[in-house]
Amino acid sequence: MSDIDHRRLGVDLYNATWELLGRDDRTAEEDDAMVSRAHASFYHWGQVEGVRPENVGRGHWLCSRVHAVLGQADTAAHHAARYVAICRAGGVADWDLAAALEASARAAAVGGDFDAAERFETEAREVCATVTDAEDREVVEADLASLPHRS
Repeated sequence: MSDIDHRRLGVDLYNATWELLGRDDRTAEEDDAMVSRAHASFYHWGQVEGVRPENVGRGHWLCSRVHAVLGQADTAAHHAARYVAICRAGGVADWDLAAALEASARAAAVGGDFDAAERFETEAREVCATVTDAEDREVVEADLASLPHRS
């Protein structure tokens, strides 16, 4: 399979995952499809020669979000932590670390560790405040605004 095919499949599966993520009325089978799509997108991006760190990291972010939505905190936290590590190694956009920390906060909250979630959220907001592109900053801020908080 060519790089073009892997890239196209990665993008198409990423978008197909979002089609399901945006719905509240998914069936169990659609939840399974959503997980499969996210991981397949991540796989295909990883097969592209010269894949950039941000593409790998954002694949981890998508997997983390899907697992968080499904209440699978440990898997969500694993993918979020991988994204954070990729970001801290460098070579990514300025908003990537804020997004990775948002994913970590979401995973911690889903797992019921609201103290950790608050720490991740605070750091994410600090990093987000330094993001230069307003549109990128707004995307991360919207995700931060949707974080679950303790009751």
